Amino acid sequence: NHHLSGLLGLGCLSWAGHQIHVSLPVNKLLDAGVAPQEIPLPHEFIVNRDLMAQLYPSFSKGLVPFFTLNWSEYSDFLTFKGGLNPVTGGLWLSDTAHHHLALAVLFIVAGHMYRTNWGIGHSMKEILEAHKGPFTGEGHKGLYEILTTSWHAQLAINLAMMGSVSIIVAHHMYAMPPYPYIATDYPTQLSIFTHHMWIGGFCVVGGAAHAGIFMVRDYNPAQNYNNLLDRVIRHRDAIISHLNWICIFLGFHSFGLYIHNDTMRALGRTQDMFSDTAIQLKPVFAQWVQSIHTLAPGNTTPNALATASYAFGGDVVAVGNKVAMMPISLGTADFMVHHIHAFTIHVTVLILLKGVLFSRNSRLIPDKA
Repeated sequence: NHHLSGLLGLGCLSWAGHQIHVSLPVNKLLDAGVAPQEIPLPHEFIVNRDLMAQLYPSFSKGLVPFFTLNWSEYSDFLTFKGGLNPVTGGLWLSDTAHHHLALAVLFIVAGHMYRTNWGIGHSMKEILEAHKGPFTGEGHKGLYEILTTSWHAQLAINLAMMGSVSIIVAHHMYAMPPYPYIATDYPTQLSIFTHHMWIGGFCVVGGAAHAGIFMVRDYNPAQNYNNLLDRVIRHRDAIISHLNWICIFLGFHSFGLYIHNDTMRALGRTQDMFSDTAIQLKPVFAQWVQSIHTLAPGNTTPNALATASYAFGGDVVAVGNKVAMMPISLGTADFMVHHIHAFTIHVTVLILLKGVLFSRNSRLIPDKA
């Protein structure tokens, strides 16, 4: 709870405060071409409200709009533009300030929702134990005890979540570049993408490793009868054989497309290759998703001025004759490499899950039943 409210909630709030009171005015002047030496020092924007009101008129009204619930007055520095700042090639700072302020509110509220030592708020144990359906036996019964007694179980979940988030961050950092001018600094962009993908991979593997250690050291079968964890372990053969099948299927079929292309090229039959200029394999579903996002401003998000990311479609954003972001049009090569990636991550899941599910009482080592 103090993690949600304190670390995430107040952390987001203080960051939003910094962005609003220091970053926004400084960057607005820099974007307008004011020389850095002529820009007031950061603390002057905090101390002198008139200085802020010149750039953002709603500052002259102080906190009156906030307490009278007339929040739209603040829309000059808390915006919902979408797209990128054409001067810097980064996300609009007023958009990110708005984002962090909204997150702060969410996390501060979330931090007050769950019960700790006092008898108020939702009980995590009750929520977990109520989480059962007609086909899932005892549901999540026993998971609360696992998470409060096993550090390996906690670490496994946190590593799996952080690893997944890191991989998502890797993709978001080029599709929606958060920092000014980072989008046109190609070596940095490549480096942070590679970095977050590697770290994400390490964390996901670590998650499975600690899940396996939990299964060996901390798992008590008596406390987990017919709950979801027990049911997953009991049909582990079916899970692993299905994963094995999909890995074989994806491996043969996606790699087979590449072997076909290599063979056709070797025979000089380029017209029989899979490519955008010969036999096309278009990723029609992905193109449909892109078109939805491109049409979103004025449609599903009527207040946004531009798409969330120009990767989906729209204009080319160029800064100093360098492309910051542009539509990423998808074709046959994307379709093929997508399925190779599907193959590699399913193999990864197979290896990791097999290690976790068979860490106790496998046929090879029939111990710890």
